[in-house]
Amino acid sequence: MRLIHTADWHLGRRLKGVDRTPEIEYQLEELLLAAKILEVDAVLVAGDIFDNPSPPAEAEKVAYHFFCQLRKAEIPAVIIAGNHDSAFRIEGLSQILSHIGISALGRPKRAEQGGVIEIETAHGPLCVAAMPFISERRLLKTADLWTKNEREQHHSYQAYLASLFENLTHSFREENVNIIMAHLTVAEAKRAYSEVDYYTQGIYRLPLQTLPPQAQYIALGHIHKPQHIPHIVPTAYSGSLIQLDFYEAGEEKGFNLITVEPGKPAQVEFKPLSCQKPLTVVNCQESEIENTLEAYQDQPGFLKVIVELESPIIGLAEKVRKICPQTLMIETQSKTVEPDTPPQEIQPFDPVDTFRTYWQERIGTTLKPSVIEAFEQLYQELAESETENGQAL
Repeated sequence: MRLIHTADWHLGRRLKGVDRTPEIEYQLEELLLAAKILEVDAVLVAGDIFDNPSPPAEAEKVAYHFFCQLRKAEIPAVIIAGNHDSAFRIEGLSQILSHIGISALGRPKRAEQGGVIEIETAHGPLCVAAMPFISERRLLKTADLWTKNEREQHHSYQAYLASLFENLTHSFREENVNIIMAHLTVAEAKRAYSEVDYYTQGIYRLPLQTLPPQAQYIALGHIHKPQHIPHIVPTAYSGSLIQLDFYEAGEEKGFNLITVEPGKPAQVEFKPLSCQKPLTVVNCQESEIENTLEAYQDQPGFLKVIVELESPIIGLAEKVRKICPQTLMIETQSKTVEPDTPPQEIQPFDPVDTFRTYWQERIGTTLKPSVIEAFEQLYQELAESETENGQAL
């Protein structure tokens, strides 16, 4: 059996005002062509189909056209919601999508409620234990959020997910190809730093043992850097479909081709796709701006230009864009400052500590416990509201 594992399309994404949907549409056309040539049995989409919960019409048109084309090619698909998607929107469309061979799941469910999707393919039965993204506010009981500290909540969130995975994998059978598909962050993953920080840290950064060992392959979404995760079961992120941010400049994008048969570990091969508009970071000296940028005048993608200056220059942006109009970002650096690099380790965001520091600096008094409790409750409500809409605080 052959499967395509893809994720993190982020249709509707904008970078410095530029709509990236046409680039993603191009990649989906390439993905469709690959699915036909490789004669795959199914396509697995591990979340973040859209970049926001209310995607523009053009983004929806691109997504549903792709699914309709899969239908014409008689290739079924399984899709789950990511943290950027609207779980309610995908759940609401699931019945309609089922008529064109697309099994969609917006919220996690137990096996008996539809959390396990079974498809009869030309090469035998496929069983997918699907785990869409879910916030801790949705998963944990209200009492847990009020009475447990952060460490206890983290353990509870992990325990609930592990319990749900166990329930789902009970539906696996030896004669099936058994796959787990989930939208989450494992601690061993290397980030691209274009992901939402809040949903890749703290309680959402899960130990690898949360994932059960019963599957033949674990298809992950959420982290934009394509990578294999060392695990007893073949486990991988397919990564985003395009370079979403300049942190991903120069990175290959594509999909995972899964070759698998019942009872044996899957073989995983990353298949790169051609990048229509690659992102490029250009570093140049103040005295060499023209000479350096002339080499990028015909660059088909977008540029981020970092100029090392001795002193500020008036009209620098106009000068750069006159040579390279495709420049989206311009940064300057003093010669004494090291170039910016993606942070290797971001400290977990603590909203209470941030609020406490703000209060101390602006008001000059210590927060009362009742104020802290009210703030925590309000923050959790807002975080949950944003999660339901596919956004993050």
